[in-house]
Amino acid sequence: MKQTFVTKEQIEKITETYPTPFHIYDEKGIRANAQQINEAFAWNPGYKEYFAVKANCNPFLLKILQEHGFGADCSSMAELLLANELGFRGEDIMFSSNETPAEEFAYAAEIGAIINLDDCTHIEFLEGIVGQLPKTMSCRYNPGGVYAINNDIMDNPGDSKYGMTREQLFDAYAIMKEKGVERFGMHAFLCSNTVTNEYYPMLARTLFELCVEIKDTIGVKMDFINLSGGVGIPYRPDQTANDIKVIGEGVRKAYEEILVPAGMGDVKLYTEMGRFVMGPYGCLVTKAVHEKHTYKEYIGVDACASNLMRPAIYGAYHHITVLGKEDDEPDHKYDVVGSLCENNDKFAIDRMLPRIDKGDYLVIHDTGAHGFAMGYNYNGRLHSAELLLKEDGSVQLIRRAQTIKDYFACFDCFDIIEKLTR
Repeated sequence: MKQTFVTKEQIEKITETYPTPFHIYDEKGIRANAQQINEAFAWNPGYKEYFAVKANCNPFLLKILQEHGFGADCSSMAELLLANELGFRGEDIMFSSNETPAEEFAYAAEIGAIINLDDCTHIEFLEGIVGQLPKTMSCRYNPGGVYAINNDIMDNPGDSKYGMTREQLFDAYAIMKEKGVERFGMHAFLCSNTVTNEYYPMLARTLFELCVEIKDTIGVKMDFINLSGGVGIPYRPDQTANDIKVIGEGVRKAYEEILVPAGMGDVKLYTEMGRFVMGPYGCLVTKAVHEKHTYKEYIGVDACASNLMRPAIYGAYHHITVLGKEDDEPDHKYDVVGSLCENNDKFAIDRMLPRIDKGDYLVIHDTGAHGFAMGYNYNGRLHSAELLLKEDGSVQLIRRAQTIKDYFACFDCFDIIEKLTR
Protein backbone atom coordinates (compact mmCIF):
# COMPACT_ATOMS: atom_id res chain seq x y z
CA MET A 1 0.00 0.00 0.00
CA LYS A 2 1.30 3.45 -0.87
CA GLN A 3 1.41 5.95 1.96
CA THR A 4 0.27 9.55 1.59
CA PHE A 5 2.24 12.45 3.04
CA VAL A 6 -1.01 14.30 3.90
CA THR A 7 -3.86 13.12 6.08
CA LYS A 8 -7.60 13.56 5.73
CA GLU A 9 -7.55 16.02 8.63
CA GLN A 10 -4.86 18.10 6.97
CA ILE A 11 -6.72 18.18 3.66
CA GLU A 12 -9.98 19.15 5.33
CA LYS A 13 -8.16 22.06 6.96
CA ILE A 14 -6.37 23.05 3.74
CA THR A 15 -9.57 23.06 1.69
CA GLU A 16 -11.05 25.69 3.97
CA THR A 17 -8.68 28.08 2.17
CA TYR A 18 -7.76 26.30 -1.07
CA PRO A 19 -10.54 24.34 -2.78
CA THR A 20 -9.81 21.18 -4.72
CA PRO A 21 -8.37 20.23 -7.07
CA PHE A 22 -4.79 21.15 -6.30
CA HIS A 23 -1.30 19.69 -6.47
CA ILE A 24 0.54 19.61 -3.16
CA TYR A 25 4.24 18.89 -2.59
CA ASP A 26 6.16 17.53 0.38
CA GLU A 27 9.12 19.77 1.24
CA LYS A 28 10.53 17.34 3.79
CA GLY A 29 10.52 14.49 1.29
CA ILE A 30 12.05 16.59 -1.48
CA ARG A 31 14.92 17.74 0.71
CA ALA A 32 15.65 14.27 2.10
CA ASN A 33 15.70 12.80 -1.40
CA ALA A 34 18.00 15.54 -2.71
CA GLN A 35 20.42 14.84 0.11
CA GLN A 36 20.38 11.10 -0.64
CA ILE A 37 21.14 11.74 -4.31
CA ASN A 38 24.11 13.94 -3.48
CA GLU A 39 25.43 11.37 -1.00
CA ALA A 40 25.09 8.52 -3.51
CA PHE A 41 27.46 10.28 -5.94
CA ALA A 42 29.67 12.10 -3.44
CA TRP A 43 32.57 9.83 -4.46
CA ASN A 44 32.78 11.90 -7.66
CA PRO A 45 34.03 15.40 -6.66
CA GLY A 46 32.52 17.11 -9.71
CA TYR A 47 29.10 15.49 -9.50
CA LYS A 48 26.03 17.65 -10.11
CA GLU A 49 22.36 16.84 -10.57
CA TYR A 50 20.77 19.06 -13.22
CA PHE A 51 17.07 18.82 -12.38
CA ALA A 52 14.91 18.45 -15.47
CA VAL A 53 12.88 21.65 -15.33
CA LYS A 54 10.33 20.22 -17.77
CA ALA A 55 9.29 17.78 -15.04
CA ASN A 56 8.25 20.55 -12.68
CA CYS A 57 8.89 24.22 -13.38
CA ASN A 58 7.55 25.70 -10.12
CA PRO A 59 10.12 28.29 -9.01
CA PHE A 60 9.57 27.63 -5.30
CA LEU A 61 10.48 23.98 -5.80
CA LEU A 62 13.44 24.83 -8.03
CA LYS A 63 14.80 27.10 -5.27
CA ILE A 64 14.65 24.19 -2.81
CA LEU A 65 16.70 22.05 -5.17
CA GLN A 66 19.10 24.92 -5.79
CA GLU A 67 19.77 25.05 -2.04
CA HIS A 68 20.99 21.46 -2.32
CA GLY A 69 23.45 22.35 -5.07
CA PHE A 70 21.36 21.17 -8.01
CA GLY A 71 21.61 22.74 -11.43
CA ALA A 72 18.84 23.16 -13.98
CA ASP A 73 18.35 21.16 -17.17
CA CYS A 74 16.40 23.35 -19.60
CA SER A 75 14.86 22.62 -23.00
CA SER A 76 13.18 25.90 -24.01
CA MET A 77 13.49 29.68 -23.83
CA ALA A 78 10.99 29.91 -20.98
CA GLU A 79 12.93 27.38 -18.93
CA LEU A 80 16.22 29.16 -19.61
CA LEU A 81 14.73 32.50 -18.57
CA LEU A 82 13.25 30.97 -15.42
CA ALA A 83 16.50 29.30 -14.40
CA ASN A 84 18.52 32.46 -14.98
CA GLU A 85 16.06 34.62 -13.04
CA LEU A 86 16.20 32.16 -10.12
CA GLY A 87 19.96 32.60 -9.91
CA PHE A 88 21.20 29.51 -11.70
CA ARG A 89 24.32 30.86 -13.35
CA GLY A 90 26.45 29.85 -16.31
CA GLU A 91 27.31 26.17 -16.30
CA ASP A 92 24.77 25.49 -13.56
CA ILE A 93 22.37 25.43 -16.53
CA MET A 94 22.37 22.62 -19.10
CA PHE A 95 20.52 23.38 -22.33
CA SER A 96 19.36 20.15 -23.97
CA SER A 97 17.02 20.92 -26.83
CA ASN A 98 16.08 19.61 -30.26
CA GLU A 99 14.92 21.40 -33.41
CA THR A 100 16.08 24.45 -31.51
CA PRO A 101 15.10 27.98 -32.61
CA ALA A 102 18.04 30.30 -33.27
CA GLU A 103 17.03 32.75 -30.54
CA GLU A 104 17.14 30.01 -27.92
CA PHE A 105 20.68 28.99 -28.85
CA ALA A 106 21.65 32.66 -28.77
CA TYR A 107 20.23 33.21 -25.29
CA ALA A 108 21.75 30.00 -23.92
CA ALA A 109 25.15 31.13 -25.17
CA GLU A 110 24.61 34.63 -23.77
CA ILE A 111 24.02 33.39 -20.24
CA GLY A 112 26.86 30.86 -20.43
CA ALA A 113 24.75 27.71 -20.21
CA ILE A 114 26.26 24.42 -21.35
CA ILE A 115 24.79 23.75 -24.77
CA ASN A 116 24.14 20.08 -25.43
CA LEU A 117 23.85 19.57 -29.20
CA ASP A 118 21.28 17.12 -30.54
CA ASP A 119 22.69 16.87 -34.07
CA CYS A 120 26.03 17.30 -35.84
CA THR A 121 24.55 19.92 -38.19
CA HIS A 122 23.81 22.10 -35.18
CA ILE A 123 27.49 22.95 -34.89
CA GLU A 124 27.39 25.05 -38.04
CA PHE A 125 23.92 26.36 -37.13
CA LEU A 126 25.09 27.49 -33.69
CA GLU A 127 28.30 29.00 -35.07
CA GLY A 128 26.26 31.04 -37.53
CA ILE A 129 24.24 32.47 -34.64
CA VAL A 130 26.88 33.21 -32.01
CA GLY A 131 30.05 33.45 -34.11
CA GLN A 132 32.73 31.55 -32.26
CA LEU A 133 31.58 28.37 -30.53
CA PRO A 134 31.51 28.37 -26.71
CA LYS A 135 34.59 26.90 -25.04
CA THR A 136 32.46 24.17 -23.44
CA MET A 137 30.21 22.00 -25.59
CA SER A 138 28.36 18.73 -25.20
CA CYS A 139 26.84 16.22 -27.62
CA ARG A 140 23.90 13.87 -27.25
CA TYR A 141 24.46 10.22 -28.21
CA ASN A 142 21.89 7.77 -29.55
CA PRO A 143 23.23 4.22 -30.07
CA GLY A 144 20.16 3.09 -32.01
CA GLY A 145 18.55 -0.31 -31.78
CA VAL A 146 16.91 -1.40 -28.55
CA TYR A 147 18.31 -1.05 -25.05
CA ALA A 148 17.96 -4.20 -22.96
CA ILE A 149 18.88 -5.13 -19.40
CA ASN A 150 19.04 -8.84 -18.58
CA ASN A 151 17.23 -9.56 -21.87
CA ASP A 152 14.36 -7.26 -20.89
CA ILE A 153 13.83 -4.55 -23.49
CA MET A 154 13.78 -1.26 -21.63
CA ASP A 155 13.29 1.12 -24.53
CA ASN A 156 13.96 1.65 -28.23
CA PRO A 157 16.51 4.43 -28.81
CA GLY A 158 16.48 3.63 -32.53
CA ASP A 159 12.93 4.95 -32.69
CA SER A 160 13.82 8.15 -30.84
CA LYS A 161 14.26 11.53 -32.52
CA TYR A 162 17.00 12.50 -30.06
CA GLY A 163 20.75 12.35 -30.40
CA MET A 164 23.52 11.49 -32.86
CA THR A 165 24.71 8.22 -34.29
CA ARG A 166 28.11 6.90 -33.31
CA GLU A 167 29.68 8.11 -36.56
CA GLN A 168 28.10 11.55 -36.27
CA LEU A 169 29.32 11.80 -32.69
CA PHE A 170 32.96 11.21 -33.64
CA ASP A 171 32.65 13.75 -36.46
CA ALA A 172 31.07 16.32 -34.14
CA TYR A 173 33.86 16.16 -31.55
CA ALA A 174 36.54 16.35 -34.24
CA ILE A 175 34.90 19.41 -35.80
CA MET A 176 34.42 21.16 -32.46
CA LYS A 177 38.03 20.49 -31.46
CA GLU A 178 39.22 22.02 -34.74
CA LYS A 179 37.01 25.06 -34.13
CA GLY A 180 38.53 25.78 -30.72
CA VAL A 181 36.23 24.10 -28.22
CA GLU A 182 38.30 23.26 -25.13
CA ARG A 183 35.99 21.36 -22.77
CA PHE A 184 33.78 18.53 -23.93
CA GLY A 185 30.86 16.59 -22.54
CA MET A 186 28.72 13.64 -23.56
CA HIS A 187 25.03 13.09 -22.83
CA ALA A 188 22.65 10.21 -23.47
CA PHE A 189 19.05 9.43 -22.59
CA LEU A 190 18.19 5.89 -23.62
CA CYS A 191 15.37 4.71 -21.36
CA SER A 192 12.46 6.30 -19.55
CA ASN A 193 11.21 5.51 -16.05
CA THR A 194 13.31 2.43 -15.40
CA VAL A 195 12.57 0.71 -12.10
CA THR A 196 15.85 -1.16 -11.79
CA ASN A 197 19.12 -0.35 -10.07
CA GLU A 198 21.02 -1.64 -13.12
CA TYR A 199 20.10 1.03 -15.69
CA TYR A 200 22.50 3.81 -14.71
CA PRO A 201 25.49 1.47 -14.18
CA MET A 202 24.86 -0.18 -17.54
CA LEU A 203 24.47 3.15 -19.32
CA ALA A 204 27.59 4.41 -17.56
CA ARG A 205 29.62 1.50 -18.94
CA THR A 206 28.32 2.19 -22.44
CA LEU A 207 29.28 5.87 -22.27
CA PHE A 208 32.55 5.37 -20.39
CA GLU A 209 33.84 2.88 -22.97
CA LEU A 210 32.82 5.16 -25.81
CA CYS A 211 34.52 8.17 -24.21
CA VAL A 212 37.75 6.23 -23.79
CA GLU A 213 37.63 5.29 -27.47
CA ILE A 214 37.03 8.92 -28.48
CA LYS A 215 40.00 10.03 -26.39
CA ASP A 216 42.25 7.38 -27.91
CA THR A 217 41.22 7.93 -31.54
CA ILE A 218 40.65 11.68 -31.94
CA GLY A 219 42.30 13.09 -28.82
CA VAL A 220 39.16 14.55 -27.26
CA LYS A 221 38.99 13.93 -23.51
CA MET A 222 35.64 14.45 -21.85
CA ASP A 223 35.40 16.95 -19.03
CA PHE A 224 32.03 15.54 -18.00
CA ILE A 225 29.66 12.69 -18.81
CA ASN A 226 25.95 13.27 -18.33
CA LEU A 227 23.87 10.16 -17.59
CA SER A 228 20.71 12.22 -18.10
CA GLY A 229 17.47 10.87 -16.60
CA GLY A 230 15.54 7.65 -16.91
CA VAL A 231 15.74 6.56 -13.27
CA GLY A 232 12.11 5.91 -12.50
CA ILE A 233 9.76 5.58 -9.57
CA PRO A 234 7.36 2.81 -8.50
CA TYR A 235 4.00 4.13 -9.63
CA ARG A 236 2.41 0.78 -8.75
CA PRO A 237 2.38 -0.33 -5.11
CA ASP A 238 3.80 -3.77 -5.98
CA GLN A 239 6.92 -2.28 -7.57
CA THR A 240 10.19 -1.99 -5.66
CA ALA A 241 11.68 1.48 -5.56
CA ASN A 242 15.13 2.18 -6.97
CA ASP A 243 17.90 2.44 -4.39
CA ILE A 244 19.96 5.48 -5.31
CA LYS A 245 22.84 4.34 -3.09
CA VAL A 246 23.07 1.04 -4.94
CA ILE A 247 22.83 2.90 -8.26
CA GLY A 248 25.59 5.31 -7.27
CA GLU A 249 27.83 2.44 -6.19
CA GLY A 250 27.23 0.63 -9.48
CA VAL A 251 28.27 3.72 -11.42
CA ARG A 252 31.34 4.14 -9.21
CA LYS A 253 32.44 0.58 -9.96
CA ALA A 254 32.14 1.17 -13.71
CA TYR A 255 34.01 4.49 -13.37
CA GLU A 256 36.92 2.88 -11.55
CA GLU A 257 37.11 -0.08 -13.92
CA ILE A 258 36.91 1.90 -17.18
CA LEU A 259 37.75 5.58 -16.80
CA VAL A 260 40.42 5.53 -14.10
CA PRO A 261 42.79 3.11 -15.92
CA ALA A 262 42.37 5.23 -19.07
CA GLY A 263 43.65 8.32 -17.32
CA MET A 264 40.16 9.80 -17.04
CA GLY A 265 39.75 9.65 -13.28
CA ASP A 266 38.97 13.37 -13.14
CA VAL A 267 35.86 13.25 -15.36
CA LYS A 268 32.84 14.83 -13.72
CA LEU A 269 29.52 13.01 -13.66
CA TYR A 270 26.20 14.75 -14.15
CA THR A 271 22.63 13.48 -13.96
CA GLU A 272 19.30 14.98 -15.02
CA MET A 273 16.68 13.21 -12.98
CA GLY A 274 13.26 14.81 -12.93
CA ARG A 275 10.91 12.00 -12.07
CA PHE A 276 13.15 10.42 -9.42
CA VAL A 277 13.86 13.78 -7.77
CA MET A 278 10.30 15.09 -7.56
CA GLY A 279 7.74 12.47 -8.65
CA PRO A 280 6.85 10.79 -5.33
CA TYR A 281 6.76 14.08 -3.45
CA GLY A 282 3.73 15.56 -5.16
CA CYS A 283 0.12 14.44 -5.39
CA LEU A 284 -3.12 15.67 -6.92
CA VAL A 285 -5.91 16.09 -4.39
CA THR A 286 -9.43 15.95 -5.79
CA LYS A 287 -12.97 15.53 -4.46
CA ALA A 288 -15.61 13.03 -5.51
CA VAL A 289 -18.52 15.13 -6.81
CA HIS A 290 -20.63 12.66 -8.80
CA GLU A 291 -21.38 8.98 -9.11
CA LYS A 292 -22.88 7.27 -12.12
CA HIS A 293 -24.28 3.78 -12.53
CA THR A 294 -24.59 2.62 -16.15
CA TYR A 295 -22.65 -0.17 -17.80
CA LYS A 296 -19.88 0.55 -15.31
CA GLU A 297 -19.58 2.23 -11.94
CA TYR A 298 -18.18 5.74 -12.31
CA ILE A 299 -16.88 8.20 -9.75
CA GLY A 300 -16.68 11.74 -11.10
CA VAL A 301 -14.09 14.01 -9.49
CA ASP A 302 -13.45 17.73 -9.74
CA ALA A 303 -10.03 17.20 -11.35
CA CYS A 304 -9.61 16.11 -14.94
CA ALA A 305 -6.92 15.25 -17.46
CA SER A 306 -6.14 18.97 -17.70
CA ASN A 307 -4.69 18.62 -14.20
CA LEU A 308 -2.92 15.31 -14.85
CA MET A 309 -2.73 14.05 -18.41
CA ARG A 310 -0.43 11.03 -18.02
CA PRO A 311 -3.25 8.49 -17.60
CA ALA A 312 -5.09 9.91 -20.62
CA ILE A 313 -2.17 10.02 -23.06
CA TYR A 314 -0.03 7.12 -21.84
CA GLY A 315 -2.51 4.88 -20.06
CA ALA A 316 -0.19 5.50 -17.11
CA TYR A 317 -1.03 4.08 -13.69
CA HIS A 318 -1.29 6.46 -10.74
CA HIS A 319 -2.23 4.97 -7.40
CA ILE A 320 -5.29 6.40 -5.66
CA THR A 321 -5.93 6.65 -1.94
CA VAL A 322 -9.36 7.52 -0.56
CA LEU A 323 -8.52 9.63 2.47
CA GLY A 324 -9.97 8.31 5.69
CA LYS A 325 -10.60 4.89 4.14
CA GLU A 326 -7.02 3.65 3.90
CA ASP A 327 -7.85 0.54 5.93
CA ASP A 328 -11.18 -0.23 4.24
CA GLU A 329 -11.51 -3.21 1.93
CA PRO A 330 -11.02 -2.29 -1.76
CA ASP A 331 -14.17 -4.13 -2.79
CA HIS A 332 -15.68 -1.68 -5.28
CA LYS A 333 -14.67 -1.51 -8.94
CA TYR A 334 -14.67 2.02 -10.35
CA ASP A 335 -13.66 4.14 -13.26
CA VAL A 336 -12.50 7.41 -11.70
CA VAL A 337 -13.15 10.09 -14.27
CA GLY A 338 -12.97 13.83 -14.92
CA SER A 339 -15.24 16.25 -16.75
CA LEU A 340 -13.54 16.58 -20.15
CA CYS A 341 -15.52 15.70 -23.27
CA GLU A 342 -13.06 12.90 -24.02
CA ASN A 343 -13.52 9.27 -23.04
CA ASN A 344 -9.84 8.93 -22.10
CA ASP A 345 -10.31 11.43 -19.27
CA LYS A 346 -9.93 8.69 -16.69
CA PHE A 347 -7.58 8.55 -13.73
CA ALA A 348 -8.37 4.88 -13.16
CA ILE A 349 -10.16 2.15 -15.10
CA ASP A 350 -11.72 -0.85 -13.36
CA ARG A 351 -9.77 0.07 -10.23
CA MET A 352 -10.59 -1.77 -7.02
CA LEU A 353 -11.06 0.84 -4.32
CA PRO A 354 -12.97 1.24 -1.05
CA ARG A 355 -16.51 2.52 -1.38
CA ILE A 356 -16.34 6.14 -2.46
CA ASP A 357 -19.01 8.59 -1.36
CA LYS A 358 -19.60 12.04 -2.77
CA GLY A 359 -17.49 14.46 -0.79
CA ASP A 360 -14.63 12.01 -0.24
CA TYR A 361 -11.14 13.31 -0.94
CA LEU A 362 -8.98 11.27 -3.28
CA VAL A 363 -5.19 11.51 -3.39
CA ILE A 364 -3.71 10.66 -6.78
CA HIS A 365 -0.12 9.73 -6.06
CA ASP A 366 3.20 10.52 -7.72
CA THR A 367 2.32 13.70 -9.60
CA GLY A 368 5.38 15.70 -8.52
CA ALA A 369 6.98 15.23 -11.93
CA HIS A 370 5.17 15.55 -15.25
CA GLY A 371 1.96 16.35 -13.40
CA PHE A 372 1.04 20.03 -13.24
CA ALA A 373 3.79 20.78 -15.77
CA MET A 374 1.92 18.92 -18.53
CA GLY A 375 -1.39 20.65 -17.85
CA TYR A 376 -3.45 22.26 -20.56
CA ASN A 377 -6.70 24.17 -21.07
CA TYR A 378 -8.79 21.87 -23.23
CA ASN A 379 -12.54 22.46 -22.78
CA GLY A 380 -11.58 25.71 -21.07
CA ARG A 381 -10.64 23.83 -17.92
CA LEU A 382 -8.33 25.86 -15.71
CA HIS A 383 -5.00 25.04 -14.13
CA SER A 384 -5.22 24.21 -10.46
CA ALA A 385 -3.29 25.74 -7.59
CA GLU A 386 -0.02 24.33 -6.33
CA LEU A 387 0.69 24.13 -2.61
CA LEU A 388 3.77 23.28 -0.57
CA LEU A 389 3.51 21.32 2.66
CA LYS A 390 6.36 22.90 4.59
CA GLU A 391 8.66 21.00 6.92
CA ASP A 392 6.98 22.67 9.90
CA GLY A 393 3.54 21.44 8.81
CA SER A 394 2.31 24.76 7.46
CA VAL A 395 1.03 25.13 3.90
CA GLN A 396 2.23 27.71 1.40
CA LEU A 397 0.52 28.68 -1.84
CA ILE A 398 3.26 28.46 -4.48
CA ARG A 399 1.04 28.97 -7.52
CA ARG A 400 -2.48 30.35 -7.43
CA ALA A 401 -5.22 28.66 -9.40
CA GLN A 402 -5.78 29.99 -12.90
CA THR A 403 -8.86 32.19 -13.28
CA ILE A 404 -11.26 32.74 -16.14
CA LYS A 405 -9.69 36.17 -16.56
CA ASP A 406 -6.29 34.51 -16.98
CA TYR A 407 -7.71 32.14 -19.56
CA PHE A 408 -9.11 34.94 -21.72
CA ALA A 409 -6.15 37.28 -21.25
CA CYS A 410 -4.58 36.42 -24.61
CA PHE A 411 -7.72 37.23 -26.60
CA ASP A 412 -7.15 40.92 -27.24
CA CYS A 413 -9.70 41.07 -30.07
CA PHE A 414 -12.72 40.73 -27.78
CA ASP A 415 -14.11 42.87 -25.03
CA ILE A 416 -14.67 39.91 -22.71
CA ILE A 417 -11.73 40.86 -20.50
CA GLU A 418 -13.24 44.29 -19.89
CA LYS A 419 -16.54 42.68 -18.95
CA LEU A 420 -14.85 40.23 -16.60
CA THR A 421 -13.01 42.99 -14.77
CA ARG A 422 -16.03 45.14 -14.11
